[in-house]
Amino acid sequence: MKKLLMATAAAALSAGTASADSHAVKIGIILGFTGPIESLTPHMAAGAELAMSEVSESGNLLDGMKVEPVRADSTCIDSGAATAAAERLITAEGIKGIMGADCSGVTGAILSNAALPNGMVMISPSATSPALSTAEDDGLFFRTSPSDARQGVVMTNVLMDRGIDEIALTYTNNDYGKGLADAFQAAFEEAGGTVTISAAHEDGKADYYAEVGALASAGGERLVVAGYVDQGGSGIVRAALDTGAFDSFHFPDGMIGTALEENFGTEIDGSTGQHPGTDSPGKDRFQDMVGDKFEATSPFAPESYDAAALIMLAMQAAGSVEPGDYKTHVMNVANAPGEKIFPGELGKALEIIADGGDVDYVGATAVDLIGPGESAGNYREIIFEDGAITTVQYR
Repeated sequence: MKKLLMATAAAALSAGTASADSHAVKIGIILGFTGPIESLTPHMAAGAELAMSEVSESGNLLDGMKVEPVRADSTCIDSGAATAAAERLITAEGIKGIMGADCSGVTGAILSNAALPNGMVMISPSATSPALSTAEDDGLFFRTSPSDARQGVVMTNVLMDRGIDEIALTYTNNDYGKGLADAFQAAFEEAGGTVTISAAHEDGKADYYAEVGALASAGGERLVVAGYVDQGGSGIVRAALDTGAFDSFHFPDGMIGTALEENFGTEIDGSTGQHPGTDSPGKDRFQDMVGDKFEATSPFAPESYDAAALIMLAMQAAGSVEPGDYKTHVMNVANAPGEKIFPGELGKALEIIADGGDVDYVGATAVDLIGPGESAGNYREIIFEDGAITTVQYR
């Protein structure tokens, strides 16, 4: 079936895109350039734009079509602002795909209020809420990050392997935080662990001493902080350290970034965490490509490169930049069978597809899309040593 689709795409290239070389296709990059993960999003955007530049420079997309990235701010937390930003890109800018959004709540809002009504493909590098797995999407929504249903299991394994079976849990009060907290608590308790308290915290507060007081009263060997590194999550950690309530923490993906090192340094040595990541060959190739342009190991930067790459490869497979045409090709280019494609090989992949061949996009994060179009899930386990984030292993 896949070969038939590729052959159809090759025919469409000559029939429908003869004048494409004089045009550019716009792809939206919708991320929280302001808000609680603003220290992460510049690297995410740079990852996506690296893939777009690679494709443009190859000259192989639909017989020479260039790719123009258009950024918009999701804010991560304001669904109304995120939806308005997406609608502007769709109606005013004429984008043909969205690399994004980032945080789960705004991603769901854009999907239901802008992408679905306009038939727009979205590939998120970082929206991890389990609820997105079953969201109505008409085959338009994908993600290169795994669901937090998977992260909850991985987090449980990391803690249990260290002999930690009693924890206190706090989470940011939104779709991401609640979804992750529920998934983790279920997995942790099923494995025999005890959650002494699971309490939401609001972002944007001046201090978090009251929240930390309640967490400390419940007790626990370690405090799990399912929050945002540029917002309330770091506020919780600061209050816990200042009061002596906790000196050891566990951090899921939204908390991990260089800002965590800058904020706390050696104060949180011994603390642990995990975020999506892989030790596949694509990881090293991506890091070599990036060099010192941006932080290649920043959470979701490689996933952003992969999300953008999948949009463009699917366009090539469909012989069209129209989302309604290429949405059915995303899973095909992401998975076997086909020649494996790594970072730096997008031009080669486009040639293979144009010639009627198959590609199996591996990318920077060992892409393997399952079920509802989301990553099967690989994670980088980290520990703080001498004030720095250090890789322990990949799971």
